[in-house]
Order: sequence, then structure tokens, then C-alpha cells
Amino acid sequence: MSSGRLLPPDLVVLERGWLSSNSLLMLGDARGAVIVDTGYCTHRAQTVELVQTALGPSQTLRLIVNTHLHSDHCGGNAELARRHAKCAIWIPPGHYRAAVDWDESVLSYAPTGQQCERFQPTRAVQPGELIDQGGREWQVLAAPGHDPHSLILFEPVSGILASADALWEHGFGIVLPELDGETGFDEVERTLDLIEGLPVRAVVPGHGQPFDDMGRALGEARSRLAFFRRHPERHTRHAAKALLMFHLLEVGRCSRQALDDWLERVPIHGKMWRRHFSDQELPAWTEGLVQELAQSGTLRVEGGTISLR
Repeated sequence: MSSGRLLPPDLVVLERGWLSSNSLLMLGDARGAVIVDTGYCTHRAQTVELVQTALGPSQTLRLIVNTHLHSDHCGGNAELARRHAKCAIWIPPGHYRAAVDWDESVLSYAPTGQQCERFQPTRAVQPGELIDQGGREWQVLAAPGHDPHSLILFEPVSGILASADALWEHGFGIVLPELDGETGFDEVERTLDLIEGLPVRAVVPGHGQPFDDMGRALGEARSRLAFFRRHPERHTRHAAKALLMFHLLEVGRCSRQALDDWLERVPIHGKMWRRHFSDQELPAWTEGLVQELAQSGTLRVEGGTISLR
């Protein structure tokens, strides 16, 4: 848990490692606290503990706001809503109906092999709305690219931006529409233009520590975007390795056979292979991904077992 030197004391960042997104906890309001994003479901007990420690015995949580509905951003929704019975859940409008119906294909959980405990959204929060909390008015802004329905939040008095996966200190989230053959890179550029036009003083990203060097972050993001535009197959390969890493972050270690069995059940793995790499056999392509991660020092492959270093 940290608020860091960049944030005022009524704003607390909860960091749980890359498997879970950061959460931004907004305090300082007699009605209760607001939390932006809730991490992955396997960290829900830790999320509840971190939130309760920050709130203390006399405060409660009144509202969950999700920037988007990838499982690493909303996996703690259900548990937090159980612990705080009057806590509302606001989500982006584009996935509101899918969340109400709990369509795991539309919500991306089935295609990516990820988990999310079902929760009940209260309503959709629209771009252009203001979220009033602790005397601050947070602007809700559309930020498509990483996800077509993603939102970011900006508070103009403090200049604080909750950027979700639209901007990290060293890049941005995988552009998932591009993996499906849809447009996404143009949306990333427009979102970066939007962020560059805001008077931002500090950024709370979806992953990684808060930062304030906007010029460097935007420069790295634009350079990365330009590279992926020239080489979309490199973006897809990067996404494929990220999928492997996310799974290993979740399970810790597994046999190579268990990993292969899991990948066979995950539709997006085969889709990425077919998109750019079908000149190779699928097992050979998968083996190449594992070896690249091992050679970079990210994975350890010992006999028939794969684990994180």
C-alpha cells in the first residue's frame, strides 16, 4: 500500500504485483470511500485487507469504479461488495449488458482463460460524467485502445490522472482489438493525444508505481506504438508471451504438459498463432515463446516443469 510522494493523503494506491492492477482508493468523504479497480480474483483476500487497513474501523466503501472489465481490474469486485453491503459498482457502458448477463466470451474471460467472480453492476458510468469524492471532481474520459470501452479518470485541481492501461511509465497495455484483426493502434494514439492535452502532474497507472515524468512516458509510449504499427506481428508475439506470463503469475509453477493443455483450451492463443505465425506448426511456435522467456531470464524450465524466476 502506498500514497507516495506524488499524491495527497486522501489518495492511496494499492499495489499487489503485476497479476493485479493497481487500485486507487479515494478517502476524505463522510459518505464513504471510492476505489478505482480491484485487482485479480486470486488476490481478493489481500485486496480486502489492504482496503480495510486504509479505511480503518470507522469508514466504509461506498463505490467501486472499474476503468474496464479485464479480469485483473475487477476481480475483487464481488468480494468487496459482499464486505460492504451498500457499495455500488459502476462500470464502462460498453460492457454493461455483458456484465449483467455475465457473458464470459464478450467479457474476454473465456477467450483468455482468466477468472473473474461474477458481480452485479449497479450502473454504467458514462464518459463526460463527474465523480464527486472528498471535495474532488474526477472527470470520466473515454480511453479506447487497450480495450475499446476503457475509461480513465482525471482530477484537474491536483492534476492526478488514473490512467489504467492507457499509459504506463514504460508503455501501455496490449492492444487487444488488434489481436482480433480490428483497429486499435489508431485509438491508442488518440488516447495518448487526449492525455497529452491534460494538465497532468502525476499518474497512477494500472500497473507499476505512480510517476510524474509525463514527457518521458508519452515519448516511450509513442515510440512503442510506432514500432508495433510497423511490426504488428511483434505486438502479437509480445501479447502471446504476456498471456503465458499472466498464467504463470497465477499458478506459480506447472508442468509443461499442464501448460500445453491450458493453452489448447484458451482460444486466443491459437488465434494469435493463426494471425501471423501459421507458417510454423503451433507446437513449435509455442516452444519458441517459452524459450524466449527462458533465455530472457523470466522463466525457469527444469525438466518438465516451468516456473517464474
